Amino acid sequence: MQTTATVAELTNRDFRAALDSLLGIYAAAMGAEPEELAARRSIMERHAANPGFRAIAATDTQQRIVGFCYGFHGSPGQWWHDVVWSAVADRGGPSATAAWLSDTMEIAEVHVHPDHQARGIGRRMMLLLTAGRPEHTAVLSTRDSRSPARHLYRTLGFVDLLTAFRFPGGGPLYAVMGAPLPLPPDAKPST
Repeated sequence: MQTTATVAELTNRDFRAALDSLLGIYAAAMGAEPEELAARRSIMERHAANPGFRAIAATDTQQRIVGFCYGFHGSPGQWWHDVVWSAVADRGGPSATAAWLSDTMEIAEVHVHPDHQARGIGRRMMLLLTAGRPEHTAVLSTRDSRSPARHLYRTLGFVDLLTAFRFPGGGPLYAVMGAPLPLPPDAKPST
């Protein structure tokens, strides 16, 4: 089922101004508790300062944000990049690590409000987010489960780099996935 949502790039200023709305989408999509949102806000503000930052938002016909995603150029010294680099190197060796992570766009967040999921919004946001990027690859992490998000990433060409991976500090198991850029512009959902 398609939607009438509009998908467009946010400026860095617009991203920061929309953080309350974006955190609401994040909380609804991830089932996050209100006390988790202050830390998530801080992370998102820090990410917005990274080189190559790009954000996309989907809005409904009343101009309410119903989805968002963002990413940036991955570099040594960024927490996620360093943790994933080490884990991929441990499991796959240095050449695989360099191939996937030496020139990558790190996709930090992709969320669609549950009331608007399964309508092609996530796919459209991902394609716009990665369009025209100078990096050779895109990488992301997602819960290691049979989820609609993981299915979407696979249909866009992402493959597992790590599975059953636990980030430092605990939490659920994750899959780290990567895809060569550009993503296929005619990527269609698999049946």
